[in-house]
Amino acid sequence: MAGRRRRAQARPSRARAAVVALPGRKVRLGPAGLSRFAPSRRSLAVGFGLVAIAGGAYGVARQSSAFAIGRVEVVGAPPDVQRQVQRTLAPLLGTSLLGLDGAALERRIEALPTVVSAEYDRAFPHTLRVRVRPEASVAVLHRGKQTWLVSGRGRVVARIPNLTYGSLARIWVPRATEVAPGAFLAPDTGGTTARTLALAARFPARIAVASLAHGELVYRLHSGLELRLGEPTDVRLKLAIVRRALRHLPPGVTYVDVSVPERPVAGQENPQLSSRD
Repeated sequence: MAGRRRRAQARPSRARAAVVALPGRKVRLGPAGLSRFAPSRRSLAVGFGLVAIAGGAYGVARQSSAFAIGRVEVVGAPPDVQRQVQRTLAPLLGTSLLGLDGAALERRIEALPTVVSAEYDRAFPHTLRVRVRPEASVAVLHRGKQTWLVSGRGRVVARIPNLTYGSLARIWVPRATEVAPGAFLAPDTGGTTARTLALAARFPARIAVASLAHGELVYRLHSGLELRLGEPTDVRLKLAIVRRALRHLPPGVTYVDVSVPERPVAGQENPQLSSRD
């Protein structure tokens, strides 16, 4: 028995988990307690009154001349396009900036053949500010004796007198082609050609005529050199190859063919074969 008692005393005592009660007491809020945090009838009445006053003031401001449009400021476009936008928005003069329908305003401006997109800002108290992104003309479209400016998106910008804008490339289309300011040209009647000219905006040589026939894109430079670009794809790459080739062309070369960019060819047309054709 004594041995058992010694073994029992020799065993280490197991640690007991201590539980400490945190001070405080549970608070239960009944309906009466919650009512202390609810707004009073008076504060609700004051709040609704302020909202009504603000709404009434906004309605009065929309109808009054306090924020009437007195000036339309157009930025981001050349002077002629600015004047077109201002004429288009002239009916808005005298109407309220607060009552302005922004979506309708942008649609009205973007319907102009000379405009790609537009953004507006209310410059209180009386100024409507409009930022315009204009169409960039890249070519003159010829249909018989009639001529139009065409943008890099293939959009007809405006009818122009013949023999004007001599620095732009010429695109010729059949007489039966439908052309109207604001409309986009079909891909095979000038649309694709115009879009490729937008990619050639920084080309160092002046492009006199651009054509797309039987799927083959051809630029004729003002110097008479013909650039054969093949299918209207990878135009930037092909023009970069031509740009390097122009520095090393020998005299007498009449064409550069980069329809296969990996194998550019420069050569001279045989006048006898050309005359037979």
